[in-house]
Amino acid sequence: MPAPLSMDVRRRFARLIEEGMSGRAASDRLMISASAGIRLARKVHAGEDITPAQGGRPKGCGKLGPHRETLREMVEANEDITMPELARALEDAAGLQVAPASLSRALRRWGVRVKKSR
Repeated sequence: MPAPLSMDVRRRFARLIEEGMSGRAASDRLMISASAGIRLARKVHAGEDITPAQGGRPKGCGKLGPHRETLREMVEANEDITMPELARALEDAAGLQVAPASLSRALRRWGVRVKKSR
């Protein structure tokens, strides 16, 4: 997926539109695609914000998002649990099959530390 247009290009584009240039003409002048220019021109005419939208999947989505607290409770209840054991426990509790590596990444992202005692 290509990177969004920089704010500098967006501001220059908005200035050209406000001076009366069409979306296609402004996009030709700044060497951006006509479709991007038309969409950005609509935003400028409507008075909307021209900053690029956030890309990617929203935070907290995915397979493990709804089970965050359940996983946290499982880890706090048994701090010496391994990732494969945690994956089996989650499958028993919620019927959800997850790879142990995915659990490890999710727990790390959520700030849950799983340290083994010696």
